[in-house]
Amino acid sequence: MKNITIPNRTDRADNELRKLSIVPHFLAQADSSVLISCGNTKVICTATIDENVPAFLKNQGRGWVTAEYGMLPASANGRMRREAVAGKQSGRTQEIQRLIGRSLRAVVDMEKLGSRQILIDCDVIQADGGTRTASISGAFVALSLAVNKLLASGVINENPIREAVAAISVGILNGKLLLDLNYPEDSACDADINVVMTSSQQLIEIQGTAEGATFSIQQLNDLITMAQKGIEQILIAQQQALADN
Repeated sequence: MKNITIPNRTDRADNELRKLSIVPHFLAQADSSVLISCGNTKVICTATIDENVPAFLKNQGRGWVTAEYGMLPASANGRMRREAVAGKQSGRTQEIQRLIGRSLRAVVDMEKLGSRQILIDCDVIQADGGTRTASISGAFVALSLAVNKLLASGVINENPIREAVAAISVGILNGKLLLDLNYPEDSACDADINVVMTSSQQLIEIQGTAEGATFSIQQLNDLITMAQKGIEQILIAQQQALADN
């Protein structure tokens, strides 16, 4: 096992979230927008309502929710090349935006949404670990605000969102279980797991990898329990952001 001094844990406990902030209506032009900050990770999540659906849903009376994800060139150390310039998305980008879309669709009744789609954009403006989990948690708030707009205008009569969803990372470093990993912790950890969970404590996805050492089933269970408690706090922050709007 690696003998590494755990960085940036002098100001919070191993089971404590980084400072969390969710700011609704961050942008003026979008149907809805949110700036979510998890420590030094900052993501702008926007929602666009489109009165069309993908071709595979045409004439079915059902809606769709999808997501796109990207990192701005200056979001990490050193300038990242824009994927549009490269001419293709990286495998990581495709994986993350599919994860965001799956996470949101899991809590939406597409028939109640009607024959329209909501497109979510998650743009990382500053990255310090946990960009995919922050994107999911912020995207849910942006989605909810967009749905509230449809309800207020009478376009739909029932809320298609069944329950809330949020996500968090957990990991093991030097034998310690950690919640909400920042980049130095994430890059050095022995196990790295992302957990996506609904407000009724139903799991949507678990992404887990042994990076430097194997981990036991008991450790996995303990990490999921730790993630659950962290997600409960994120869900409260989501509710507060939505209640103020």
